[in-house]
Amino acid sequence: MKILITGATGLVGREIVEQCTQKGYFVHYLTTNKEKIKNNSVLKGFYWNPESQDIDSECLEGVSAIINLAGASISKRWTPNYKLEIANSRVNSVKLLHKLLSENKHQVTFLASASALGIYPSSFKTEYDETNKDLNPTFLGKVVHGWEKEIDKIKSLDISVSKLRIGIVLSKDGGALQQMAKPIKLGFGAGIGNGKQYQSWIHIKDLAHMFLFVIEKKLTGTFNAVSSNPITNYNMTKAIAISLKKPLWLPSIPSFLIKILLGEMSALVIESQKLSNAKILNQGFNFKYDLLEKALEDCLN
Repeated sequence: MKILITGATGLVGREIVEQCTQKGYFVHYLTTNKEKIKNNSVLKGFYWNPESQDIDSECLEGVSAIINLAGASISKRWTPNYKLEIANSRVNSVKLLHKLLSENKHQVTFLASASALGIYPSSFKTEYDETNKDLNPTFLGKVVHGWEKEIDKIKSLDISVSKLRIGIVLSKDGGALQQMAKPIKLGFGAGIGNGKQYQSWIHIKDLAHMFLFVIEKKLTGTFNAVSSNPITNYNMTKAIAISLKKPLWLPSIPSFLIKILLGEMSALVIESQKLSNAKILNQGFNFKYDLLEKALEDCLN
């Protein structure tokens, strides 16, 4: 099988490329940086620019499935201009894929795209599954909703579509976990707000496996890409401290202070989304790292 990947040079993309290589799949990838274009027996890069809607159509040669991970990081400060970049980078990437597929001959039958748990409203009580229709009214909720609407337009090209609503990704190579671990390693770890907000998480190896799983099984629709064990912010912080063998002695950081420091971006750490993964489990997916302790051991030690 040959898969075209957008965002292949990012954290999740690199893991997917590695698992594709292990399975003997060939990978075409799109990059906005021409210096990152490589070509070997299993990996071939192509240039694209979603902002200018420019793309090398040869990237489709022999490709049967696409994995879409493209989108600007949400972990940079949300200035008005950067908020536009967060939204536009996601929508414009999908628009360019739609243009590519509608204007060129191809063999693509399936697209699996990243989405995010931020589409769900913040709640300390509700456990959300994919049937939920309530939308998060915040900036992130609106971004993800617009992103998914654009992704669904690919169906009009007679291509099956799967959307993975990704939780907090745990990895040893960067991302949210390493940012959470930094102050704890220095002895300044603390919970955020009341610490009761749920954080639905997934190990990066399980996430990469899930993208390939939905393609291999041709599973369409929306799936919550999270482990079976969402955990509160305080318990996550405590588990990281235990894994690092560090004490937690500071009081929790008040929510109002987080809002002052981060502004609208504070939603990333204050909001609570408890997600169910029953839908993907019922399709036969098996998690390698379903317990937080095991995931942290792999990523931190």
